[in-house]
Amino acid sequence: MLHFVHHPLYVAPAPKGSPFRFNKYGLVREALRESGAAMTLHAPEPMERQWLEAVHDADYVEEVLTAKVPRDKERRIGFPVTPAIAERSLLAQGGTWLAALTALDHGYAANGAGGSHHALPGTGAGYCVLNDLAVTANRLVAEGRARRVLVLDCDVHQGDGTAVMLAGRPEIFTLSLHAEKNFPVRKARSSLDISLADGLGDSGYMAALDAALMPVLDKFAPDIILYQAGIDPHADDRLGRLALSDAGLEARERFVMRAARERAIPLASALGGGYGDDHGAVADRHARSILALADEAEG
Repeated sequence: MLHFVHHPLYVAPAPKGSPFRFNKYGLVREALRESGAAMTLHAPEPMERQWLEAVHDADYVEEVLTAKVPRDKERRIGFPVTPAIAERSLLAQGGTWLAALTALDHGYAANGAGGSHHALPGTGAGYCVLNDLAVTANRLVAEGRARRVLVLDCDVHQGDGTAVMLAGRPEIFTLSLHAEKNFPVRKARSSLDISLADGLGDSGYMAALDAALMPVLDKFAPDIILYQAGIDPHADDRLGRLALSDAGLEARERFVMRAARERAIPLASALGGGYGDDHGAVADRHARSILALADEAEG
């Protein structure tokens, strides 16, 4: 049974002139429905302001909530923050939180949005408005739902915002596996960064993931994994520089989930990056990623 968090407002109208489209979030939901997989849908609530301000600057939170983000910050994000996008951002934050709570109960749950790992304390960046991974990791610890949280980021781009926002937190470990020469140009410092060469394929990627993840799971021993499951390491991704195949992405998901399941660690995934002119193909790739995680979670 797949526990999937989704809200119709994940699909916000694209601002005029913006290259970013939100339609893949609806297409992922449709692809999962068409797969015929057994699925329980969960609808998130907007994240409460106090938890946003626990990791983001209060002034920036106010700018987002009132849809008055300055133009220079909107340029860093990549699109204007309209009232609809502000609402969507709060729901996506709530979605990763709900996925984490559901994973604690069922072992695995997926948010059909989120993974906004470039958002920094005082600004968004790289198509990310607010950082759901940092917000959720902090809240899990603050509410005593987890003593130790691992944020595992397998997006092709480094999780720089998450690294900055959670730096110096011994109870939270950030692990980023990313293309060395991809965005952002200036990398932050995660608890552990694994920089990968352009064009790396399935076998090299899996070897790097194995070498990085296994020691962290065994030594840090997290109570939950927040997994940024970006599918942009795929060879056909428009913004990626790696060369994973469909089979390679599935192997990645099964490896991560198997490692978590064997240690009885709940895992919540967030959608993360995936880009291409064929939005249906990108959505299918995300859906297959989620289905592989759910299938492997069953053992």
